[in-house]
Amino acid sequence: MFARIAGRYDVANRLLSGGIDLWWRRLLIKAVAKHQPKDVLDLATGSGDVAFALGRGLPAGTPIVGMDFCRPMLDEAEKKQPEMKRAEHITFSEGDGLNLPCEDETFDAATISFGLRNMADRHRCLSELSRVLRPGGHLWVLEFSQPRQWMRPFYYFYLRNILPFIASVVTGDKSAYDYLCGSIEQFPTHQGIAQEMKVAGFEVVEIQRLTGGIVALHGGRKS
Repeated sequence: MFARIAGRYDVANRLLSGGIDLWWRRLLIKAVAKHQPKDVLDLATGSGDVAFALGRGLPAGTPIVGMDFCRPMLDEAEKKQPEMKRAEHITFSEGDGLNLPCEDETFDAATISFGLRNMADRHRCLSELSRVLRPGGHLWVLEFSQPRQWMRPFYYFYLRNILPFIASVVTGDKSAYDYLCGSIEQFPTHQGIAQEMKVAGFEVVEIQRLTGGIVALHGGRKS
């Protein structure tokens, strides 16, 4: 599914979010930069937007690995890389989020943005992220969430009726975004994800509910 929409993925993201995804990403990078990690894994990197933002937001030369299981999405990231500032220390690599091809305690920090929802086994993914982080390392999960009560009627109307139509025009693949809507509606609340992070071995140190709660940024530290 992601391979089918890889070529139009970035355009669709900007249109469907009204550009708010850029603000969400800035908040993520600000949270990561506060801890000055020596190196970072960006899991489910897709077309590389978070990896490139990390490259710009962290000290020059910070090694960043953008990892995804979908080769066509990584191809899109690598096409963009020569045009990006401070991207020379970013490496893109194929990898399964349920079985990361990394040694134990490899990274100071890890991020996963709008990717945990697509994992077949969230606990296994979070446990793998814990495994590859050094003791005291940080994980940030930026993900769709359940909106605040006042926001729900408007948000779900948009998800069910407007978003799939726009997506079908932009990408030619309505079914992919029907999946997106369904996966968002069934996803846990911000408290639920915080609990899942705790079970996987993280101390949750930060939760920010953004844009009426439709997105949440969770920060955890490996115990």
